[in-house]
Amino acid sequence: MKDAPNILWLKEIRKGDIPSVGGKGASLGEMASIGLPVPEAYVVTAQAFRRFLVETALEESLYSILEGLDVDDNNALESAAGKAKDLILSVPMPGYMAEEIRSAYAGMGSDVVVAVRSSATAEDLPDASFAGQQETYLNILGGDDVIEAVQMCWASLYGARAVYYRSKQGFDDRSVNIAVVIQKLIFSEKAGVMFTSHPVSGEPLTIIEGSWGLGEAVVSGSVSPDNYVFDQTKQKIIDRIIASKEIEIIPDGKKGTKEVSVPEDRKKKQVLSDGEIARLASLGKLSEDHYGTPQDVEWGIVGDNVYILQSRPITTIKTVSVGKIGSSLSGSEKILLEGQGASPGIATGRVTIIKNVKESGSIQEGDILVAKMTNPDMVPAMRKVRGIITDEGGMTCHAAIVSRELGTPAVVGTKKATSTLKNGQIVTIDGDKGIIYEGEVQKTHEARSSDLQTVSAPIVTATLIKVNVSLPEAAQRAAATGADGVGLLRIEHLILGMNKTPQWFITNNREEEFISELYAGIKIILDAFPGKPVWVRTLDAPTDEFRNMEGGEDEPHEHNPMLGWRGIRRDLGAPDQFRLQIEAFKRLWKAGYDNLGLMFPLVNHPREFIQAKSLLREWGVDVDAVTLGIMVEVPSSAILIDDFIKAGIKFASFGTNDLVQYTLAVDRNNEHVASMYEPEHPAVLRLIDYAIGRCRAAGVECSICGQAGSDPKMVTWLIEHGIRSVSANIDAIQKIREAAARTEQRMILNMAYSKGGNEGDRFF
Repeated sequence: MKDAPNILWLKEIRKGDIPSVGGKGASLGEMASIGLPVPEAYVVTAQAFRRFLVETALEESLYSILEGLDVDDNNALESAAGKAKDLILSVPMPGYMAEEIRSAYAGMGSDVVVAVRSSATAEDLPDASFAGQQETYLNILGGDDVIEAVQMCWASLYGARAVYYRSKQGFDDRSVNIAVVIQKLIFSEKAGVMFTSHPVSGEPLTIIEGSWGLGEAVVSGSVSPDNYVFDQTKQKIIDRIIASKEIEIIPDGKKGTKEVSVPEDRKKKQVLSDGEIARLASLGKLSEDHYGTPQDVEWGIVGDNVYILQSRPITTIKTVSVGKIGSSLSGSEKILLEGQGASPGIATGRVTIIKNVKESGSIQEGDILVAKMTNPDMVPAMRKVRGIITDEGGMTCHAAIVSRELGTPAVVGTKKATSTLKNGQIVTIDGDKGIIYEGEVQKTHEARSSDLQTVSAPIVTATLIKVNVSLPEAAQRAAATGADGVGLLRIEHLILGMNKTPQWFITNNREEEFISELYAGIKIILDAFPGKPVWVRTLDAPTDEFRNMEGGEDEPHEHNPMLGWRGIRRDLGAPDQFRLQIEAFKRLWKAGYDNLGLMFPLVNHPREFIQAKSLLREWGVDVDAVTLGIMVEVPSSAILIDDFIKAGIKFASFGTNDLVQYTLAVDRNNEHVASMYEPEHPAVLRLIDYAIGRCRAAGVECSICGQAGSDPKMVTWLIEHGIRSVSANIDAIQKIREAAARTEQRMILNMAYSKGGNEGDRFF
């Protein structure tokens, strides 16, 4: 130790130097050495801190304050921590040491603004993150202020939260030293945190959370950030949640930072471009591959430049045996709030709302802690509770990381938990799904086949496997299948559930009621599939279904309603009813649900699509900015698919139930001819094959959402003939994904064999 320097530059540091530069410093040096874009920095070593204690004769006085301390006695802990910190700050730093720090700072250039970050020697370890236990000071300018910030970082080693955490993790206060990183401050326009693998399951899913300004807003949980999921296997973005970013943290003058409101035009704007997401994911993967373990990475972006500010091991990945069945809730109970599931598990307890750390003393064992956000000072209280709920924050915030490390179920980013819930109220939280229920909710341990399927190793397919949904109540169950989106959302079930026809709402001047109810029902399903495509089919209810509803007295009597006034022909013939639907969709698009696509049913000529598109434009929809497609369920729409493509469809989806009936003139509900209903009839297959080929040639996504999409044999044929998307019923998703995977693998093998011929032996 006597020969160790007081100052080390990043270029001199590697990952084995933790005893001298702490976890953060060692990580920065290692990342810089492999070419990651790390801002310039130097480290005031742990040996410098130890020399400070020895040369100022503070050691014995310091440790005597902490000796025998009961860290569970909050008053005693706060008192001891205050005395220890005051002791560190009461004695000036030795002159020669201060001069070395000042000289190194000057070597970074004139008027350099820096971040001064604590880096403890028991920090960022594989089994303990020590997240947020010591202080960081941002926007520091000038040698004197740097020296002051370094000494304040030293003192933070003895803050109440740090002393408490070390005690609970089994670290002796005498064995832990602290280094301090002085790093050029990146004035991030956007910043955040990235998990290179899923922080609970360890799956190869990079989770990136970002917001405007400095990354402290995301780390602290002060803001609910955007959340992006990048699948490393598929090399694509598979999920995104665009949050409302209410505040950002920015540098304040020449010292420190300030919290300001985000301007309205940026609150709901997507922070990261797809290119930036992919770039961050690739840098994160580089870090993970180098360290050999998943990483928790802090990043910042200025203009086109991406910077890596920190990388440490993820400490919260759980090992789960395949086939293990855990507890779950039925989902039929009253839902009070929804947020983001940040730490898995289910817990019931009494709500205790904490507005600041001073109120944490009111927390009792077994409570549910509710706060706008948590901070490291709340860790002692967080250890006592059964569950944690916050207004703000995401998967990478302090509350989420600490909750996962403690194994405490947590739901973050609810926006209104502190105002909606009441002290003493009994609630149950589901940390997997991000739901808070009223009262005590019983767990179920039923080992159903569908449960077993969802916990097995994920099957990756190039073919998108989507799900059909009819009711909002089924949204969570549909999402739990891992489907790649919703290929068919039938809104007629939502409308029929109102028990009044659309015309009734128009006649009785209650249009807003209809729009709001339709909006709310669709939103529940969209929220269950964030960032994934949800194709909503416009109204397709036959007249006989409306006739028994209030307002259905004037519905026409049709000999065969299935061939009558339904689908797009009804909407075009009654534009006021169509307009009500479009108004609900407009509001959803305005709210940021750009994953919503509209699918027009029963079209038989391109002019119907063009007319519908014209009405949308007339009602204020930017038709070029939204996703519009058609159902291919009438033979004419398959035959004229080229003309539909020219008319501007973005996708086409086969409704095989009707396509088979209309092609073969067979009513599957008519007992006299039902046996003639044949989905694999050559004429039906020829129509489908033709439409798939034309769509592929034009780059238009072609899918299937009819009953045949839930038949593994039919799906195998469809994939062999080039379909790229399949939507199945909820209970069929697993078997369809398996069928798709087997088909794709067989096709790849067949291609390889055909190319290799008799030379196949060369591979062995």
